[in-house]
Amino acid sequence: MSSPELNVGPKWYERRQEIENEFEQVEFPEIEADKVSQDHEWCVVKMNAETKRVRFHDYDEIYTVPGLYEEIFYERLECCSPERVASLLEDVIAEFEENLEELRILDLGAGNGMVGDELQSRGVDHIVGVDIIDEAKDAALRDRPDVYSDYRIADFTDLPEDEVKDLQKKRFNCLVSVAALGFGDIPATAFAQALDLITVDGWVAYTIKEDFLQEHDTSGFAKAIRRLMNDGNLQVQAYRRFQHRISVTGEPLYYVAMIARKLTDVPRDMLPEAESGLTDAEPASTSDE
Repeated sequence: MSSPELNVGPKWYERRQEIENEFEQVEFPEIEADKVSQDHEWCVVKMNAETKRVRFHDYDEIYTVPGLYEEIFYERLECCSPERVASLLEDVIAEFEENLEELRILDLGAGNGMVGDELQSRGVDHIVGVDIIDEAKDAALRDRPDVYSDYRIADFTDLPEDEVKDLQKKRFNCLVSVAALGFGDIPATAFAQALDLITVDGWVAYTIKEDFLQEHDTSGFAKAIRRLMNDGNLQVQAYRRFQHRISVTGEPLYYVAMIARKLTDVPRDMLPEAESGLTDAEPASTSDE
């Protein structure tokens, strides 16, 4: 029996054709697989007859150059997380005989909008993007201006009370966070704050590097996710290990995609204002590509 074909890449590739590149060439370093960790990967970008070394987690620099993010992570490193999570969420929603079109999504760590693009292409009309750096919003509005009904720059570890109340009015019934958890990008307390904005019986869809779900994880995510599941706040409906992308040396990087249902409110001591000590990580930027 032949394997089913995966729905990989069509939407991002379609958008890619609409973006006019402002760079000439991207080169990856020739290094051994064990000589650079994922959060320290880098490449050399040639633009305007000059070359510049760009670290993958310097998102502010990458987002300002049209097409560069797509070239690095999707064309060259074969990232598939946005379409994988969107497809998995679509399947689970269908199994529960609910409509994807009725989701009101909070896209945490939205970056330049690639996840929102996948969700919109599947029929979702109401998506609010959130990120912590201005360049992410600028890139999303520049390259995918029709995707988000609202896009906000906000630090979810320190949300003003008036903004919390404003976001609560949107009655989100789905939280999505793809390639944005871990590496200090979005701390566990920020994830808990976003989850608190989702209505009970709402959905949660996210990916995380499998290492951050292990007992030795120091980012706080393993502890937070285990507690949410053990206390009955989250009920996992789908769990998939998959190849998120390859590294600059060609090694596979494995992530876990989860689709869960929020069954109860988030414990108050998990939210940012509580001194719970879930994580010592500082909020930085978005996606841990």
